[in-house]
Amino acid sequence: MTLASRRSQRDVNIWPGFVDALTTLLLALVFLLTLFVLAQFFLGEALLGRDNALRRLQGDMGDLAELLSLERKANQELRGNIAQMSQEFESSVSARDDLAERTRALGLKLDETDRDLRASRAATAEAQEKVARVVADIAALTALRDELEKKAAGLAARVETTDRNLIEERKVSESARAQVALLNRQMAALNEQLARLNEALQASEKLTAEQKAQVSALGSRLNAALAGKVQELSRYRSEFFGRLREVLGDHPDIRIVGDRFVLQSEVLFETGSADIGAGGAEQLARLAALLAELSQRIPADIDWVLRIDGHTDRVPIATPRYPSNWELSSARALSVLRFLMTRGLPANRLAAAGFGEYHPLDERRDEIAYRRNRRIEIKLTER
Repeated sequence: MTLASRRSQRDVNIWPGFVDALTTLLLALVFLLTLFVLAQFFLGEALLGRDNALRRLQGDMGDLAELLSLERKANQELRGNIAQMSQEFESSVSARDDLAERTRALGLKLDETDRDLRASRAATAEAQEKVARVVADIAALTALRDELEKKAAGLAARVETTDRNLIEERKVSESARAQVALLNRQMAALNEQLARLNEALQASEKLTAEQKAQVSALGSRLNAALAGKVQELSRYRSEFFGRLREVLGDHPDIRIVGDRFVLQSEVLFETGSADIGAGGAEQLARLAALLAELSQRIPADIDWVLRIDGHTDRVPIATPRYPSNWELSSARALSVLRFLMTRGLPANRLAAAGFGEYHPLDERRDEIAYRRNRRIEIKLTER
């Protein structure tokens, strides 16, 4: 029976650690998978942003191409207008030359005849007016030509700037395409790594499922064993309290409540003290003898412990030795524990705890309730 219990304990001690290690490995794999999913998400967002930027650049390039076409068309129209105006200017110059020749001819004719003098003067005046108009027209045409040449130069500069911007946009577009290609290669590599992680995760899940089945079987066996031990301990606990009832009889300050043996503090201690009195030592001696007898009959494979709980009433205490009811209740529980140790009970089967005034049996605030709440409880339980 002892060898089987020790083997069961070794199994219980080995498998939870193994399961914890596998759980840690699974959490690490899930963490890595989460990192890769996040990386893929952020890369997808970056690629989407690059695609949107590329589409905007393509749209801008289309707009620039259309604007360049319009500018070229306007430039051609201006060049046509300049050519036409140049022809008109040349015609005007030819007309001016003809008028000058006619003027010279009229001047020769003035010397030949007096009759034609007035007519010649009138013709000369008229010719001069025509020459003035022609000169004015020539000046206006010259100014218009200068203005058109300035506009043509500005349009040429704009066309040149547009061409440079278009070249730069093409360079940016090529760089963006190269970055997109690089990101696509990185995405493919990440997808391969993700596929390998998925395979590893599936293998780990399969192994974890098998181990969970083994742990579940071991847990069932352990629960069955523990249930048997609890039932056996319950049998000894029933025998323990039955013998206590026989030994103690109907003592008014010693009661058995459920699975606890309750001693009133007045039986064991003076007020505000944790030293066991003579009457309390007699009662504890009878109890220790009974416990020593029963402990010899409990099998060694049952991990039992006798827990001693100290409780006080609600009246506060503040002395140099006991600053509060916590210290007083703990000291009284330890005093009972040490007394039982001196009567032969093994130390590894004893435990002490102090609860102060925080677990009363009676919530009232009178002396009867205070007396009930000042107590020592002894409980036979499993470790």
